[in-house]
This record gives sequence, structure tokens and C-alpha cells, in this order.
Amino acid sequence: VQLQASGGGLVQAGGSLRLSCAASGRTFSNYIMGWFRQAPGKEREFVAGISWSGAQTDYADSVKGRFTISRDNAKNTVYLQMNSLKPEDTAAYYCVADDRAVVAVRPWQYDFWGQGTQVTVSS
Repeated sequence: VQLQASGGGLVQAGGSLRLSCAASGRTFSNYIMGWFRQAPGKEREFVAGISWSGAQTDYADSVKGRFTISRDNAKNTVYLQMNSLKPEDTAAYYCVADDRAVVAVRPWQYDFWGQGTQVTVSS
């Protein structure tokens, strides 16, 4: 699976962004999808994940109620809607995929990674 993330940028605190990740190469609907992020000097951390059907989602506590993950299997695309952004959300965001059955939260549990897209939130 090849993953191409887009939608990052510079936004003021309180603003919104929507990240997109287009997948190609294999049957998209067979894969769980997710987003991780990594800020300078920090470890990569789980942000959100979604099952192949979209019925199961999971979020990091730090983004619950502000971020929403969704997917469109017809378009082979997963989205991350980010609202009420905070300066601490500043990071490179990575789209991930794996063919396991349930949403996972560890980086090593995902076999496929896209390139990062930078999100910068100014105070």
C-alpha cells in the first residue's frame, strides 16, 4: 500500500485543518488506517485510528472531542478533521495502514507509512 498525505499547513490556535491520505496499490477496504504524529524531540505518538468498515474508531486522549477520523473506501481515502487546534498539536502527521483486524495504537503495529505532512499551530 502506498500512502500520500496532504492538507497540512499553518493555522492559528482555535482553527481547523483537514488532513487527507490517499491510498493505492492494494484493496484499501481491507486495511485499518490511522494517523500518528511526531513533534521535534518527541516520540512518535498515536493520534487516531479507524477500522476497515469505519465502525470502530480510537483516539488519543489529547485529541478526543476535537479530532475526527473518517474514511471513504470508494475514494481510497482517509481523513482527519482537526478542530480547536492548539499549539501542542504542532507536529508532522503520518498516515498509516495495516491489515490487522482491529485498530492498533503502537507504531510497530503498522506496516505501511506515508510521508509526513506538517501541521503548525501558532498561538
